[in-house]
Amino acid sequence: MIWCGAGILILLAISGFMVVRTQNVIEQVIALSFYGLVTALMFFFFQAPDVALSQITVGAVALPLMIMLALSRMKFRKFTRQKEGEHD
Repeated sequence: MIWCGAGILILLAISGFMVVRTQNVIEQVIALSFYGLVTALMFFFFQAPDVALSQITVGAVALPLMIMLALSRMKFRKFTRQKEGEHD
């Protein structure tokens, strides 16, 4: 049982490191989502299922989704500004 908890904590450390070290933004958001899932797994393993469910909702779904929406909004604004610059 101790080995399983240690393995989850090592996986958590590796996934956190990969979030920081990834250069591509899309891959970084995917790594962040995976980090949220591993964090939820850690909470569930250490007997906090209510916190694990909240972590899945916020850390693995909502936060990466908000980041992706913000990035797409920034790209859309850049595209429309370039379009407006061509017409002037």
